[in-house]
Parts: sequence; structure tokens; C-alpha cells
Amino acid sequence: MLSLLLIIGAIGSLVNIYLQWATGNGIMNAILLVWLFICTMIIYVYTRQFPIKVQDRVIRAEENLRYFMLTNKPIDSRITMSQIIALRFASDEEFLVLIDRAINENLSQEEIKKAIKNWRADNHRA
Repeated sequence: MLSLLLIIGAIGSLVNIYLQWATGNGIMNAILLVWLFICTMIIYVYTRQFPIKVQDRVIRAEENLRYFMLTNKPIDSRITMSQIIALRFASDEEFLVLIDRAINENLSQEEIKKAIKNWRADNHRA
């Protein structure tokens, strides 16, 4: 909802700058209004991206710990973040087999999710 309001506001401020340019009045106010909307949109994007990146790092750490607890070895570095995100739903019984398949067969996130038989719920994702 906020993104839609910001887009509408940015478009409105651009129309305002065009109208003010034509009349020659208040051009500085119109420019400042455009800059305000640009800065607000940048802040909005960053406030959405940073928590998602942190959450991905937490998922990677959790699944690394889970793998280490099951095998006493660190997880293979060839596994991608999207594969790890899909693997977090696998039960412990399927987890190791699916990691090997994901690495050797280069399974996509969707293929991993389809291969999971016993789902483990993740009720804490924001």
C-alpha cells in the first residue's frame, strides 16, 4: 500500500514540477518535493531489503547448524541460498539426502520442495 502511495506521490510531484516550470513560479518547491519523494522511495526499498537479507542469513546459519549437528561437518559451500531456503522445510530424515541431491543434481528451489515428503513447518518467517 505504501509503495503505491509513494508512486502516486512521485508522479504527482513530477506533474507539479512540469506545471511550475511552465508558469515559472515555485520551481524550487516543486524540485524539493520531487527530491523528497525520491528519497522516501529509496528509504522504503532499503527498509524492505535489509530485513530480508538478515532473515536469509539467519536461515543459512540455522541450516548450517542443523547440518553440522547431523553430520559433524560443515555444509557444502556449493549449495545456494535458494536451495537452503527450500531445504529448511525438509524433515531431518530427508534433509541430508536432499542436500546431496541438490548439490549433485543442481535442484531448483521448486524441485527441492516437490521432493520433500515430510514437511517441517516454518512458522517464524516474517
